[in-house]
Amino acid sequence: MVSDRGLQVLRAIVQDYVETREPVGSKAIVDRHAFGVSAATIRNDMALLEDEELIAAPHTSSGRVPTDKGYRVFVDHLSELRPLSSAQRNAISAFLEGSTDLDDVLSRTVRALTQLTGQVAIVQYPSFARANVSHVELVGLGGGRLLAILVTDTGRVSQRMVPTAEDLDDADVAQLRARVAALLTGRSVRDGAQAVAAQLDADDTPAGRLDQIARPLLRVIAEELEEFRQDRLLMAGTANLARREADFRGSIYPLLEAIEEQVTLLRLMSEMIPDDGGLAASIGRENEPFGLAEASVLASDYDATGSRARVGVLGPTRMDYPTNLAAVRAVAHYLSRLLEDDDSSR
Repeated sequence: MVSDRGLQVLRAIVQDYVETREPVGSKAIVDRHAFGVSAATIRNDMALLEDEELIAAPHTSSGRVPTDKGYRVFVDHLSELRPLSSAQRNAISAFLEGSTDLDDVLSRTVRALTQLTGQVAIVQYPSFARANVSHVELVGLGGGRLLAILVTDTGRVSQRMVPTAEDLDDADVAQLRARVAALLTGRSVRDGAQAVAAQLDADDTPAGRLDQIARPLLRVIAEELEEFRQDRLLMAGTANLARREADFRGSIYPLLEAIEEQVTLLRLMSEMIPDDGGLAASIGRENEPFGLAEASVLASDYDATGSRARVGVLGPTRMDYPTNLAAVRAVAHYLSRLLEDDDSSR
């Protein structure tokens, strides 16, 4: 068990180490923090923290630095998060206002979060398997090209160019649009994908001219619907890992690989257990099963038309947890509110 003063000493060590990147000694704690006790008393507290494996000495006769376990205890005992300044809140609002669709909203979200925290920002797309296709549009562009547009009730928009064997007039495009809309509009993405697959299976030998054109169009639409069903992440600020390479004990390459492949981060983000406020933190060696023992991930839930997903940051264990958690929570709040406003306006 760690005493109340021991927790305060741990908090001081974490704060000073994050700020200075230097191991923290008892004299520095006495000088910088108003504990009202001697350096010898602080050394005793530090010895107990070291026995609990919450701090460690990186070098003989040096000060102490937090361990991964120490960061965990520090985060678990955060009494409050550092509030964002009005300038930071205004920056989030300005970044997210004026977005045109969900892809744009999420792109702005990660750019805002990486600017606020200096970490890699991550946002998880909501699950679109349960989303409904609300609109289908086909636009003839001439030159044997057709633009297919799909929109879901969660705000996801897909646009794909489809080559056609011949130019189509307005009547042809209208007929094709009616066919596709009858298959998809009002159906869930999952049900729509099944309807398209059944149509493709039934049309093994297309008879009419438009049937032959519809087949490659349906294949493209099937690919887009499958893309809607895929869990995926959007990220920004990967270059921050290189800038903070000195904060990692080992190589940053496992982190870069996880960012590139996404599957590992998706698993980690989905398995993190949030607190009552929807915030979650996975620190250092807690991420070892995912090959990310050098990193910490902070995340918060956000709401998107009845579906929940997560937004967060990834960085070294030596990070400003109170500020970063507050930023993640604030961005998640703004994102939920923005998506709710967009949904109610439709």
